[in-house]
Amino acid sequence: MSLEQINESLTDHSYDGIQEYDNPLPGWWKWLFGLTALFFIPYWVWFHLGTPGRSIQDQHDAQAARTFELRFSEIGVLEPDQATMVKYMNDPKWLTVGQATYKTNCATCHGQNGEGVVGPNLTDEHYKNVLKIEDVAKVISNGAGNGAMPAWGHRFSHPNVTVLTAAYVASLRGKNETGKPPEGNVIPPWPTE
Repeated sequence: MSLEQINESLTDHSYDGIQEYDNPLPGWWKWLFGLTALFFIPYWVWFHLGTPGRSIQDQHDAQAARTFELRFSEIGVLEPDQATMVKYMNDPKWLTVGQATYKTNCATCHGQNGEGVVGPNLTDEHYKNVLKIEDVAKVISNGAGNGAMPAWGHRFSHPNVTVLTAAYVASLRGKNETGKPPEGNVIPPWPTE
């Protein structure tokens, strides 16, 4: 570029003795910016106006529910009775489903290891709303303490999630993690068969 061309591209502005070049943005960049601004409108309408099922979280939850339903086809619909709870309490493959649900939904109140934070300690021998192993599933499903423990039964995508989560919670008993002091009454040990 010659000195004459450089002088022609200088603007008339001078700030603190410094002249600036007239160097406009490339046209393709301006068009890309404009298209991005226009794309924002339908994107915002589609994903952010609260239509159920369109958010990323809703899509993830739907996919997780389909995955669970495929896995649950192996075992059918579980009943929250003593035999089922004991069986799945000792089955590591299915206990991981209950553990994942626990870590996602229950750990904020009961602690990562069941030691109790706001909610009671699940690893000792004392229980507030449970007398037998089946009651764990009832408390998870229906809630307890006038809403202090929310009802999760209607929030889970499949009834097996409640049973497997209850089996995981029942498996925590006896680990005696240090945390919240004991609450409730001592209950008999869980059955082993």
